[in-house]
Amino acid sequence: MEAKAPRFPLLRIMFGNASLMSALYLSAAVLSEVARRTWGTRWSERASLAFESLPARALELVGLLAPLRRQYAYGALSEVWVRVIFGLTSVAIIFAMAAAVGAGMWALRVLWERKTGLSG
Repeated sequence: MEAKAPRFPLLRIMFGNASLMSALYLSAAVLSEVARRTWGTRWSERASLAFESLPARALELVGLLAPLRRQYAYGALSEVWVRVIFGLTSVAIIFAMAAAVGAGMWALRVLWERKTGLSG
């Protein structure tokens, strides 16, 4: 009887990685925004735009950027809420990417276990 392959807690690793990446991404975005507002340098403006492009493109892809832009333009939505929506969108994207990577790793593990005969 062959030894069973050690199991890695993929869901826990995936959740931890997504949380860490979200925290790092949002921290860097906040720092670039603070730098943009404080010093207004060219690099800080470019960095701020780069951080905003990911959630803006995702919201545009699902058809929510235009209504969000209208609400902001008409004063129905403050800049703080736009930032919150962009931040939540970024976190959702990072978690979706982590889920996709985790699902791929799970599938590879299942295939490897079947090929080597190590499944339960």
